[in-house]
Amino acid sequence: MTLQPAYLALQAASSRERCSPQGPPPRKDRGPSVGVNGPEITHTHKQPQVSPVGSRGLSDCSRSWPTLHPSLQTMSFQVTGLGLDKMKLDSPQSFLDQEEVEEAEDRQLLEPEAWRTYTARRNALREFLTCDLSPHLLKRHHARMELLRKCSYHIEILPKHLALGDQNPLVLPSTMFQLIDPWKFQRMKKVGTAQTKIQLLLLGDLLEQLDHGRAQLDALLESPDPRPFLAGWALVEQRLADLSAVMDNFLAMMVPGRLHIKHRLVSDVGATKIPHIRLMLSTKMPVMFDRKESVAHQDWVTLRWFVTIQPAMPEQFELRFKLLDPRTQQEYLQRGIIPVAACTFDVHNLLPNRVYKFTVKRAESYTLVYEPWRDSLTLQTKPGPPEGPPPRRLGKPGRP
Repeated sequence: MTLQPAYLALQAASSRERCSPQGPPPRKDRGPSVGVNGPEITHTHKQPQVSPVGSRGLSDCSRSWPTLHPSLQTMSFQVTGLGLDKMKLDSPQSFLDQEEVEEAEDRQLLEPEAWRTYTARRNALREFLTCDLSPHLLKRHHARMELLRKCSYHIEILPKHLALGDQNPLVLPSTMFQLIDPWKFQRMKKVGTAQTKIQLLLLGDLLEQLDHGRAQLDALLESPDPRPFLAGWALVEQRLADLSAVMDNFLAMMVPGRLHIKHRLVSDVGATKIPHIRLMLSTKMPVMFDRKESVAHQDWVTLRWFVTIQPAMPEQFELRFKLLDPRTQQEYLQRGIIPVAACTFDVHNLLPNRVYKFTVKRAESYTLVYEPWRDSLTLQTKPGPPEGPPPRRLGKPGRP
């Protein structure tokens, strides 16, 4: 018990030495000391080991704590790093969706009522771009537009009591054409050609307007600042109405319409009653080769073609072929035009191992006004047998 005042005095002295900015004075005794590697016992006599620093001295002198061993410093740093990473992973902010973060930032720019208005209008615009002007719908319209550019267009002469699609030779006798003035009908064919070209150009322009309008609205929908969106909503509504009208016009023009007749097609026939007729533009699907069934052999080819919608009456076709890259005047004659009344034909007397180009279309008819496209196919015939006698084998065949 007599050692307690000495212990307290020793503890206070050690605390003052460690808290001194000049550092502790050199020790003259061989008492307990604290080194880099922890406390060391330097007593030569067996006495109770007393720590020179108490809990109070440790808290007061934390700034001058002895330097730790490098291995201990590294271990402490790694554990600290793991703790920080875990804290970041456990943060709920790291799991927020990017769109939700942007929405939260946009909400801070507007008042609650303005934000509700912005949300409702934004959803209306997104619904229009998703349903009425979706990318899938525009892709379908582009495909139909490409198909119309490949179709052939004809003039149909119909009595006024018949609708388009009721063309029947029994209903429309050939005498109908006999009553029409041929010269005036040729003029109407030119009008039909011009009207068809204009209609295709207008369809392409309307489709381009739809693509451009959707791109503009999509960029406005993805704008990060909601204030310009609300300020220009009147223009957005007008743009939506314009695009809806453009879509209606595009769909209406997809079907060829009636030809406008300025003059009477039927000449004055005296006492004969003049029939009431009307002229319509009709569309026929393109003629296309069957790539799988059309094959080339050594000196002939088998060609097959089809029409997407089979006509009620058999049609006449025109098949053309020519040799590509002729080398002589005789080879230049390897071409021709063949009328065909079916959807298949074999072309013979071709040169082996040569490339030929084939095209097919409908034959010229009295009512045809416009046919801008024809399908083409390139085939190479197979090589012929080698020239000259076959080489002889020398010696006798060996045993297997």
